[in-house]
Amino acid sequence: MTDGALAVVRAGSLTTVQDLGRPGHAHLGVPRSGALDPSAAGLVNRLVGNPESAAVLETTVNGCAVRPRRAVVVAVGGAPCPVTVDGRPVAWGAPVRVAAGALLEAGRAASGVRTYLAFAGGIAVDPVLGSRSTDLLSGLGPPPLSEGAVLPLGASDGPPPPVGDAVPWPGPPSRLVLRIRFGPRADWFTRGALRVLVSGAYRVSAAGNRIGLRTEGPALERARGGELPSEGMVLGAVQVPPDGCPVVFLADHPTTGGYPVVAVVDERDLGAAAQAVPGTPIRFAPVR
Repeated sequence: MTDGALAVVRAGSLTTVQDLGRPGHAHLGVPRSGALDPSAAGLVNRLVGNPESAAVLETTVNGCAVRPRRAVVVAVGGAPCPVTVDGRPVAWGAPVRVAAGALLEAGRAASGVRTYLAFAGGIAVDPVLGSRSTDLLSGLGPPPLSEGAVLPLGASDGPPPPVGDAVPWPGPPSRLVLRIRFGPRADWFTRGALRVLVSGAYRVSAAGNRIGLRTEGPALERARGGELPSEGMVLGAVQVPPDGCPVVFLADHPTTGGYPVVAVVDERDLGAAAQAVPGTPIRFAPVR
């Protein structure tokens, strides 16, 4: 049952509904999806008394504005941004009560890329394969927000409990360090290329999205030509397309691919990757 809804007043450049995703369906060609910065999404949920699995809104760079049709406790976190209710500044990174019919706006990110809005009771769109997440690659889940759309809210269980880890929030990275393990196709590249990969000469490209973080930097030289038959892809895979610039697969990545994967990023580092603005230096750090 739901007891209220949100009307979308300003959708922003890309705002989607996300939860913890739908893992376990890669054999069906369905990506995991879910919040790109799961730690931030989990914390805003805890701030309003939701389980970490509740669906939130994930905005990209320029935020969004919504009007709840019932009074609701809201928390905005992730990429720091101005937050207002009916034009008046309210707290970022803390629970705020928003009256029915008031306009809640999360503004442009002051740093970082993705801001998360949690509402007590969660966003209660119908789940697909056990998740309410929008998947940009497969098209599963609700479409990205558009002006005039209405999203149902779940029932709140009461006032949110105190959250001891509300501050400090981790800041968006000024330098992105991605721990990697080489393989499974590192042998498709020259030894020199592997040294180039870990030299720290790469930066975050503006061309990235929820499917993958694209990089700018020196091309990785192949040790062999040709292409692989399509094979399974995992979250964090560092795939190298024909231009030689690595792409780090994020939550909406394809489940198969034919370009060689030179390494895989530690999943714990992908939240920071989701918040790295274009131009951020990247260091690929090999670990054993």
